[in-house]
Amino acid sequence: MKRFIDKVAIVTGGAGGIGSAICRRLAEEGAFVVVTDANSQAAADLASDIAAKGGEATAIGADISKKTDCVELIEKAFSLKGRIDVLVNNAGINRRGKLLALSDEDWDVSFAVNLDSMYHLCRSVLPHMIGAGGGAIVNTASQWGLYPAPNHIAYNTTKAAVAAFTQNLARDYAPDKIRVNAVCPGEIHTPMLEAGVNRSGRTIADLDRLVPFGRIGKPEEVAALVAFLASDEAAFMCGSLVEITGAQAVA
Repeated sequence: MKRFIDKVAIVTGGAGGIGSAICRRLAEEGAFVVVTDANSQAAADLASDIAAKGGEATAIGADISKKTDCVELIEKAFSLKGRIDVLVNNAGINRRGKLLALSDEDWDVSFAVNLDSMYHLCRSVLPHMIGAGGGAIVNTASQWGLYPAPNHIAYNTTKAAVAAFTQNLARDYAPDKIRVNAVCPGEIHTPMLEAGVNRSGRTIADLDRLVPFGRIGKPEEVAALVAFLASDEAAFMCGSLVEITGAQAVA
């Protein structure tokens, strides 16, 4: 499928486990992908690899916890091709712990990266999309934002806010033909998940046994869902929170 020919897509957290899979999928389908990440070198390496495999991509380093970086990212991306068709707000962090175990910095940075960045990026990109007659925004929420897991209050609360933000933005800008949806992944096999598993003393096999489908998810499966929601095939989907969990309940 080539659903993104001549389209420009920005992916935040683009060098991460799920983010890199999204970037590769959109590029494979013809998009010019703007890979953005706080790790500028990792973003550049991914963009180079995509180009080496026949895709189109460029890297823009940005710390999206800062408003100025968010605004500059959108303007730089727009200047490349004179359009932005897709924004994937994928970047996120997970500061673990109950409320009394968290620092003020844990709480503040969780909101800055997971939620405030969407506010600043969407405020900057919406005028471009409205001027073009439409666009697609896909946010990465979480199953835990809908059904909180214990000991992750900062992450769960920010992801619940992402879900609410998604539905509010969708209803406000659907008349402008801007579709806003969110994916809500469960356990996905990423480096961040592996680090958490290693700290807990469990294994990936332990997590697999908790999923009715028989295994945890793959980043490429989330990327496929993101690509669908960003594509014209999902033309009537707006304000949807789509779980991708293998039927796993939150434990």
